[in-house]
Amino acid sequence: MRSIEEYMALPYNFIISYVKDESGNYYYGKVLELDGCQSTGDTIDELYENLREAMEGYIETKLENGFEVPEPASAENYSGKFNVRLPKTLHQRLAIEAEREGVSLNQYVIYKLAQ
Repeated sequence: MRSIEEYMALPYNFIISYVKDESGNYYYGKVLELDGCQSTGDTIDELYENLREAMEGYIETKLENGFEVPEPASAENYSGKFNVRLPKTLHQRLAIEAEREGVSLNQYVIYKLAQ
């Protein structure tokens, strides 16, 4: 089993968003592999520090309670392809929207998934 320091040194994936809402402007981030491990900050640097602190607490709690700590996902483990079955009506709608935008269906679906 790894130590907290060893887990903290692994290349976890952060997802960061800039948020403007009724509470103000700030950065929100989460650790992709660590479900529920998230934080906010007024700057990217502050967010990064807060995320690292949240990660440390998350990992410490998991280890103390005998739970497995997920390790970082590597892009090398994925081909970039997957098949999806969908209703004919949804396929039709997406194809029409893609054509309207002047892009391929694949490009349009990637755009929609990334939103």
